Amino acid sequence: MTRRVAITGLGVVAPGGIGTKAFWELITSGCTATRPITLFDPDGFRSRIAAECDLDPRHAGLTTAEITRMDRYVQFAAVAADEAWRQAQVTVTDPWRLGVCMGSAVGGTTLLEQDYVATSRRGQQWVVDAGAASSFLHCALSPATLAAEVADRVGACGPVRTVSSGCTAGLDAVGHGARLIEDGQADVVVAGASESPISPITVACFDAIRATSARNDDPAHAARPFDRDRDGFVLGEGAAVLVLEELDHARRRGAEVLAQAAGFATRSNAHHMTGLTTEGVEMAEAARRALDHAGVASAEIGYVNAHGSGTRQNDRHETAAFHRLLGERAHQVPVSSIKSMIGHSLGAIGSIELAACALALVHGVVPPTANLDTPDPECDLDYVPHTARERLLDVVLSVGSGFGGFQSAVVLTRAERP
Repeated sequence: MTRRVAITGLGVVAPGGIGTKAFWELITSGCTATRPITLFDPDGFRSRIAAECDLDPRHAGLTTAEITRMDRYVQFAAVAADEAWRQAQVTVTDPWRLGVCMGSAVGGTTLLEQDYVATSRRGQQWVVDAGAASSFLHCALSPATLAAEVADRVGACGPVRTVSSGCTAGLDAVGHGARLIEDGQADVVVAGASESPISPITVACFDAIRATSARNDDPAHAARPFDRDRDGFVLGEGAAVLVLEELDHARRRGAEVLAQAAGFATRSNAHHMTGLTTEGVEMAEAARRALDHAGVASAEIGYVNAHGSGTRQNDRHETAAFHRLLGERAHQVPVSSIKSMIGHSLGAIGSIELAACALALVHGVVPPTANLDTPDPECDLDYVPHTARERLLDVVLSVGSGFGGFQSAVVLTRAERP
């Protein structure tokens, strides 16, 4: 019999509030957490807005030693993992059956950038000064640090891995983590993703390809997925961690099951580093494969959490994909993008969106798409503008699209679904 995967814990660090409760309140209110960048001086950049997290690591329970060695994105993951672990209330009897799977697209760019400047610049001269480097630079340099730190917090001695697949990393980390349970390699897996990309080098990267919004005079309304007047995404940051558990293992210990992680698939378009095909074939194929893995028909989907980045090609690509996937039901299934409220946190956003999907199943509420004032005629689906919607849900699909042509999909179902 196939081993099924339950979600028994959630932890979120997101713009607009720290913790799952604050996150859910924000994304169901239709309010936005985008604002002018405060983490560095953005003067001179094309895009000077972002969705930042107001995390006080000490208030969140991290020690001075942890704060010193952890890059900001690792701090996010640690806080989110602590919250998820507390909620799951797992008692580990066999650490070899406990795994970790974490994702990030760009990793420790904050410390890497700071140390590059520290080791290279002296006044008006650029020289190499290796002695100026942080003693924890090796942690920022290695993407494996993220999963290693989480594994240390929960005592995981089973399979531990870091996934770096661009903007689909958050979905992929949870999907691969669930596969570890399905394949019998672990009984419990702490899975999720984290990102802290709001630094000069990352902002400059997206400025260069004009992927981000330049609506600097109106940051609250800058993220506008599926809107006719959208002009790119708003960079965000944050983390989400899910405790995945073999379903019977969770039931035997009387755990509260929030949802089931039922299906996962990923595909690539083999087309272009940043470009997307207009037909949405690859995203539709990833979604179909995820549904097959879950044993669910497309007719059962009650809500789609879209990638919804707010770039013109992505939104049209997704709309085409949903038409392919849902057929005649395409106009009947609500689709929304929470990036309109919390920005696009690159590798972390997929896990954050899965946390939103799990909460949507628990509460029977579909989060809205904020700032959708004038729909693009080429984006003709029900994108739940402005206001959350009550809807009993049985099956939820979350999709992601990333640089490199990566397309991923995860299917969540309600806790009691047979």
